[in-house]
Amino acid sequence: MNKIAILQSNYIPWKGYFHIIKKVDHFVFLDTAQYTQRDWRNRNQIKTPNGLLWLTVPTNGSQNVKINDVKIDNSQNWSADHFHTLERCYACTPHFEDFRAFLQKIYVENTWEYLSDLNRYLIVEISHLLEFDTEFHLSTEFILPCDKNEKIISVIHQLAGTHYISGPSAKSYIDEDIFAINDIRLEWMDYTQYPVYEQPWQPFVHEVSILDLLFCLGKEKAIRYFRSLPGESNDQI
Repeated sequence: MNKIAILQSNYIPWKGYFHIIKKVDHFVFLDTAQYTQRDWRNRNQIKTPNGLLWLTVPTNGSQNVKINDVKIDNSQNWSADHFHTLERCYACTPHFEDFRAFLQKIYVENTWEYLSDLNRYLIVEISHLLEFDTEFHLSTEFILPCDKNEKIISVIHQLAGTHYISGPSAKSYIDEDIFAINDIRLEWMDYTQYPVYEQPWQPFVHEVSILDLLFCLGKEKAIRYFRSLPGESNDQI
């Protein structure tokens, strides 16, 4: 069994994105795909005392460029703003201080030129912190046909994959018959069974950045959280 997932990189994505990473042997960043504005590529949500807030990385991106060609607009002081916003909103959580050095490395000690580099770095580092043993790849490593389904099939074949894990939104374009013909088993993610945890400011919201879970639970409990999810081991939070 060799499980594959292929996704565009997102900015500090939510736990469902990381759940996909945990479930697969190989994860491919599809950053040769077309950039989409006002999407998850360059923004995500966090909780605040006044409700949800978007953290947005300013870019020069348009519908006519690939994700890995999108540059960050560093003329705006976005990195300091993101750092101080996270600090202001999550200093009350039990484990924010555990991740202060990590946040400083991202937002204070480094200047990011390309959005894709920032996204991938965050995703890979957080995956390692959560002790996932997934192998990461860039889509530039592969032969990529134009058709969406053929592109996925091609990457899976090149990785000798047997299973493809996908979020439910891909049902709008995935042709399940083509996967069956190629002897690839499709597995659809179910995001409806995630347990809640102690989170600041009610009501509880699942669809926020993974940073929320890390700040609230800490590293060890976050690891156990993912191991306790349906289809995983039965460790308790």
